[in-house]
Amino acid sequence: MHSFLKMRKLIDLIRESFLSEDADFTAMSINKAIFMLSLPMVIEMFFEALFALADAFFVARYVGVNGVATVGLTESVMTIVYSLAWGLSSAATAIVARRTGEKNIDAASHATGQVILVSLAIGIILGLPAFFGAQYILGWMGGDEELIASGSWYAKLQFLSSPIAILLFSLSGALRGAGKAITAMKAVIIANIINIALDFTFVALWHWGVEGAAMATIIGRTFGVLYQLYYLLGFKDLGNKLASLMPDKQVILSIIKIASGSAGQFLIQSASWIFLVTILAFYGSEVIAGYTIAIRVIIFAILPSWGLANAGATLLGQNMGANQIQKGISTVWKIAIINAAFMGFIAILFYAFSTQIIVLFESKPYVVAVGKGCLEIMSMGYIFFGIGMVIVQAINGAGDTAVPTIFNLICYWLIQIPLSYFMAKNLGMDYKGVFYSIIISETIWTILGAWYFRTGRWQKTQV
Repeated sequence: MHSFLKMRKLIDLIRESFLSEDADFTAMSINKAIFMLSLPMVIEMFFEALFALADAFFVARYVGVNGVATVGLTESVMTIVYSLAWGLSSAATAIVARRTGEKNIDAASHATGQVILVSLAIGIILGLPAFFGAQYILGWMGGDEELIASGSWYAKLQFLSSPIAILLFSLSGALRGAGKAITAMKAVIIANIINIALDFTFVALWHWGVEGAAMATIIGRTFGVLYQLYYLLGFKDLGNKLASLMPDKQVILSIIKIASGSAGQFLIQSASWIFLVTILAFYGSEVIAGYTIAIRVIIFAILPSWGLANAGATLLGQNMGANQIQKGISTVWKIAIINAAFMGFIAILFYAFSTQIIVLFESKPYVVAVGKGCLEIMSMGYIFFGIGMVIVQAINGAGDTAVPTIFNLICYWLIQIPLSYFMAKNLGMDYKGVFYSIIISETIWTILGAWYFRTGRWQKTQV
């Protein structure tokens, strides 16, 4: 009977998580707030991960190694766009969460309108030059003539979609900050269902190659953004009225200030990853293909952890707005422990089934060996990384993005880049040296983030 009541209570809580759009997370218990906000955010990140995994699956199955390598090189450059998108998402979450905690819904709505303007401007500024210079970018990244000839249009289409990609991230951040995680989740689910259906149609049935995969992603994301805009324009509390779309210099500068720090963190990390890919390119297309498949699998597996991290950032921001800082801090540490356990479970799965996972995408022995090595080596640092992503994202959610940016600079540029080159070239570890450098640098990153969070200095940040 007791077990039945507990199960019934859990089912009721799950139902409440999906049906309640107006929950006040600052007024409920820590455990309930974590569960109700984390559940849709984890599902959202799970479906966000499907973007990367679906493209890799269909391209690997129906295009081949050069197609996978094209996707890998292009995505390495697109991480710059994703970095800025994530920065704007973090800024939107920080500002909207703080205003929501203060019960100032009009200010939250106005900030969301300014986020849209900034997202569109940055997307156009980045996307157009990259579109016209796609061939040169692929060549600079180490692609050979055959790869550039077959993959340039995939890169062009992906670069041109930058405004849509950024909007999908930034509007999700605004919705999460307001506690509307269900809507953010629905938008990503819609985008993914369309993307997978079109991947199957364009790549598997019609054999449009990597260009078909790019078109599927663009169309899917566009429908996701349209759903977000429809919700924001019609929602009475966070309604993004036309007046909110008029440029507001003060709010835009505040968004840019917060976003620049968060985006700077990911730009630093992205630049490091681009450098790592150029090292791997020395070892041929099969190494890049194996690495690309493994990274897509890793993203798929750990993006739900970012859902937990986003929940921590939102709950900390809302509790700060409601003058309940200690409750916010306790919430963040609880989520960090949960995330560490989840990442430990993922690490065990990767160790046990690394070969079987990679073979699902590609059966060439050397590609499988590279992908297997990537999964096994990088999973060694997952528990530390699980803690770090929650702690650092919480600091960002508080609006303090400057210090984490410094930590990224130290760990990814001053440690990871030279260490990867040294281990791969000087120690003769080849591509495995790159993978080991990643877990070493990210472990140090976690230690620095946890230390700074414990100092409490981030609490002084004004948003």
